[in-house]
Amino acid sequence: MASQDNIITSFYSYQDVLGEEQRVREEIYVIVKNLEAKCRELSTLHQRIHFESGLGDFGQLVIHSKKLLMEVYPLMSELVSRVPAGQYYKYHDSWKYVMQKLVFAVALMHFLGTKKLLLKEDAAEFLNVENERSDGFHLDLEDYLHGLLSLASELARLAVTSATAGRYDLPMTISKLVSEMNAGFMLMNFKNDALRKRYDALKYDQKKIEEVVFDLAIRGLKPKE
Repeated sequence: MASQDNIITSFYSYQDVLGEEQRVREEIYVIVKNLEAKCRELSTLHQRIHFESGLGDFGQLVIHSKKLLMEVYPLMSELVSRVPAGQYYKYHDSWKYVMQKLVFAVALMHFLGTKKLLLKEDAAEFLNVENERSDGFHLDLEDYLHGLLSLASELARLAVTSATAGRYDLPMTISKLVSEMNAGFMLMNFKNDALRKRYDALKYDQKKIEEVVFDLAIRGLKPKE
């Protein structure tokens, strides 16, 4: 039977553990707040794609996006250094939402520059983190998928604004990419309720894009392939 002294000593050690965990969470919180601020800057920049001036110059938007992402790298390195080895998922809830936003921002930048879908390994490289879970602080798969689903919603909006502005080629490119994305998601069996609900929204995004393409076709504005 444990003596009273042993019990007191044990509870002191428990308090030390809880205190250390709280210290780590507070340090992570500060870094994540700074990352959130960078996400807002990226979001503000990317809204220019819906303006006529932005539609005509994706190249400059990509250049400015990359400059902002350069400011994200040291924050990500700081975050990685604050998370104790082997405890990634213990603290994952602290940064998962900002990571999803960053994946979306990088995926949109990648699309504007290449008209292609950003793969997970490329997203991890852009964000200066590992791709594989076994390698430590990594890009979680569900965070990556959430980012792609946000991209689909933004591209559905871009399909409308670009068609209105006379960029009739862009809805076709968007339609092809989102259709391929949807085909990929259809292969997955979602266990995560939040991810499944977001995937349901992808179907509506695709339908919205298809309506834009159909409208261009019946008006004789669909570019020849």
